[in-house]
Amino acid sequence: MEEPIRLLLVDDHSVIREGLRILLGQHPRFAIVGEADDGDGALDFLARHPIDVVVLDMKMPGTATIEVISAIKRLHPESRILVFTSYAQDSQVRDALEAGATGYLLKDTLQRDLVRAIGEVAAGRAWLHPQAQQQMLDWMRRPPSPIDALTPRERSVLIAIADGLTNKEIARRLQLTEGTVKGYVSLVLEKLDVPDRTQAALLAQKLGPIPEARRRAW
Repeated sequence: MEEPIRLLLVDDHSVIREGLRILLGQHPRFAIVGEADDGDGALDFLARHPIDVVVLDMKMPGTATIEVISAIKRLHPESRILVFTSYAQDSQVRDALEAGATGYLLKDTLQRDLVRAIGEVAAGRAWLHPQAQQQMLDWMRRPPSPIDALTPRERSVLIAIADGLTNKEIARRLQLTEGTVKGYVSLVLEKLDVPDRTQAALLAQKLGPIPEARRRAW
């Protein structure tokens, strides 16, 4: 008999986790091994239990989900990651895949597609929601932008700069030291070829890389 796919459900909304637990628990292919309400809890659980597929939301408190995805792939490369979230912005989809996610699915999906997506991701095959596919295609067709050269972490710093945050406030938001933030700010200014934070914020607004839905992702 084939071993069930071991799942870890990660979402800060308990009702979402409960719904997934009930829904996926009906399928003999799956074994829900654990749950966590944020990325840090997921990493703690993974340190103690082997998991085949981590199903996680993008918008959670604590460490940014992109950072969590990177940490999972670095520390537990045997675990696959399926992002299961409410929205698909082009940069967000790209960042998740670059960080190591194998699948990206929206919460408005049908039950059969969720079940199939988990199975495909567990086998190491990519699975993208149609909206996520469209966002990736739109991004690929878009004229190059200097912001595309920024890493996910650098983009999060740029978002904070555009929000008018000081280095201390950015450090608190991103759970970094002020010294680390200062280094990131310097890299952002250098890559964008602007002289100061004000010009970086103006460029970000001009190029429009930070719609409200992306702000919530960080």
